[in-house]
Amino acid sequence: MSYRKATILLGAAVCCVACGSRWEKVEADGYFLVEQRGGATLGLSEGTSLLENRGYAFKDLNRNGILDPYEDWRLSALERAKNLATQLSVEEIAGLMLYSSHQAVPGSAYGFGRASYSNPDHNAWDLTDQQKKFLKEDNLRAVLMTTVESPEVAARWNNALQAYVEGLGHGIPVNISSDPRNETSATAEFNMGAGGKISLWPTPLGLAATFDPSLVKEFGSIASREYRALGIATALSPQIDLATEPRWSRFSGTFGEDFALDRDMARAYVDGFQSSGDGGWGPESVNAMVKHWPSGGPEEGGRDAHFNYGKYAVYPGNNLKTHLVPFVDGAFALEGGTGMAAAVMPYYTITYGRDPSGKNVGNNFSHWIVQELLRDKYGFGGVVCTDWNITYDNKAIEAFDGKCWGVEELTVAERHYEVLKAGVDQFGGNNDKGPVLEAYEMWVRDFGKKAARERFEASAIRLLLNYFRTGLFENPYTSPAVATEVVGNPEFMAKGYEAQVKSIVLAKNHASALPFPLGAKVYVPKRLYPQLPGMFGMSMGAPAHWDYPATRALVESHFEWADTPEEADFALVLIQEPSSGSGYDVADRARGGNGYVPISLQYRPYKADFARAESLAGGDPKEPFSNRSYKGKTVRTLNESDLDLVMDTRRKMGDKPVVVAVNLTRPAVLSEVEPYADAILLCFGVQNQALLDVIGGVEPSALLPMQMPADMRTVEEQCEDVGRDMRPLVDADGHAWDFGFGLNWNGPISDARTARYVDSSQLTD
Repeated sequence: MSYRKATILLGAAVCCVACGSRWEKVEADGYFLVEQRGGATLGLSEGTSLLENRGYAFKDLNRNGILDPYEDWRLSALERAKNLATQLSVEEIAGLMLYSSHQAVPGSAYGFGRASYSNPDHNAWDLTDQQKKFLKEDNLRAVLMTTVESPEVAARWNNALQAYVEGLGHGIPVNISSDPRNETSATAEFNMGAGGKISLWPTPLGLAATFDPSLVKEFGSIASREYRALGIATALSPQIDLATEPRWSRFSGTFGEDFALDRDMARAYVDGFQSSGDGGWGPESVNAMVKHWPSGGPEEGGRDAHFNYGKYAVYPGNNLKTHLVPFVDGAFALEGGTGMAAAVMPYYTITYGRDPSGKNVGNNFSHWIVQELLRDKYGFGGVVCTDWNITYDNKAIEAFDGKCWGVEELTVAERHYEVLKAGVDQFGGNNDKGPVLEAYEMWVRDFGKKAARERFEASAIRLLLNYFRTGLFENPYTSPAVATEVVGNPEFMAKGYEAQVKSIVLAKNHASALPFPLGAKVYVPKRLYPQLPGMFGMSMGAPAHWDYPATRALVESHFEWADTPEEADFALVLIQEPSSGSGYDVADRARGGNGYVPISLQYRPYKADFARAESLAGGDPKEPFSNRSYKGKTVRTLNESDLDLVMDTRRKMGDKPVVVAVNLTRPAVLSEVEPYADAILLCFGVQNQALLDVIGGVEPSALLPMQMPADMRTVEEQCEDVGRDMRPLVDADGHAWDFGFGLNWNGPISDARTARYVDSSQLTD
């Protein structure tokens, strides 16, 4: 193909009348669009020049007056990525390898990720000083967006980012990403006309409870359209860790503990997000970054690897192979035309005792985990991005800072070097190219300049593919008006709400207590809301207080409100799962203990008599011991009052029905609650409105995506890496609350879903 030099000077909103031209340039809201007959639509800022070739328009991104292959949308994504990679300097590639820290829109001068603005009269969508720095000086092009003021603000911020970088270097656009954005809260209210708010769906664990991969694929398709309207081209999801450890705090972000269900949900989710138009890559596609390879599910004792005290994943059941199934046979084996997930994120954990070389380092530093398993054995050719902040220092066992597990004694630059040698492409949470360039020089020192350049270009090609395949080089801009119209539109809101209703599990319905007729009188007792510790060691919510868990107005949309138990036909008690902390207690350490304490899934105080006397893994430069056992220690649940509330309501109601709804993020020991309830509903992040719909007659259809353990002994005795290996609770009606169990109005559900998934088996190495 021949390329010719062309200079075309155009004003805003001017139609191109050159002979044979197939395009025209029109003004949009803060940017310009080039619409072409039979060609790609281009989005560009005012200062970007255009080139013409055979009647088509192309952006002159590097401003050299020549149509370079990477600027030619007629070529394949791979051809373009290879061409651009050869043109980039080492400094530019180092910038591509960065993934920003969390960016709120607008930025805040307080709290996590502090930001500043040079202009005190800035708009909500203006770039912060920090963003301008890492975009221009560090060449960073992957940005993680967190909270946004509105869809319009998100779109305008995206456009500000894109206009800023379009005139820099080779004009590489910004790839904006997000953690899951579509989850709801109990107090949210469904509104058919609630445009502007993103569609609200249950947690991934709730999606798993539907046992319906087609629903998850539909969610992905809807969410991807909302994401692209917001300017987001990469989803830091799905989280497909096989959740075989019931105490793990990140259980709710997964599809549960069964590998077959997890596999099918992973495939459906990624297909939904990545497929565009005819099922392949396109301008509505969103890159899916599946996490966390090779699974963060088997954390010893349930402690999470965001913290030093939870850095070890253990395999007492020799079951690592099963944890790979959702990746290898799910996210890497798509039904749609995109083939496999665009990116993978390894978890923080040390996959303890598995590496044949004997090394025990965090997965992002492990050549065996990334290069030998992920790339060589299982053929993953996409981007590998570290989890956030793995190269920073960890200052204390309980600190939420760096997560450099297994390489604590190395410098920050040396950690970057180890990550590159492991086969990783990108550094999550790093805005600074400096350590990457230092790592490059280490590669030159050890392997030569040619090898270092080849290593960097290999990552650049993989990274750039995710830009080209999603059309970012053609049009990274998004319309604020379209964002407002698309995000949270009535159709999408309705679909999310339907999924919420389908995710609610009816676990007990003694003597057909449910449903109740609309208009029945219901007593809803106030609940004590304790001050709960956050996942990252920070307090969550307001100080401890009593309040109604559902508004009177919402309850009265279904039933008549009763102020006292005596007036009521039934009681509805809304509670949360037991919460006992993260498995580590500085106070225990101060008393002379090792700091490690149990994570309890029951409401009453729990003493760990059946815990291991010797932990399977342990050791840290900051600890003078390697045994992390908590055997014999006692822990109290922060919300023990929830059990008291159920018991008190039972006493007050006498023989009248008591309905208990438990919001779950992981399995719980509900044998304490079950005897006091006539009906029990299990919810996974849904609006109270959906719950009331089921109580009022909408037939439940969900199934348990995990076992509900009989007691804490079976929790302690199960293997962290093996799913479905606990004794389930058996209720007063003789029903075992096992994986795949759920009731409808006729009794236990038995259908095509239970036939497909309930009889699946585990694999072993």
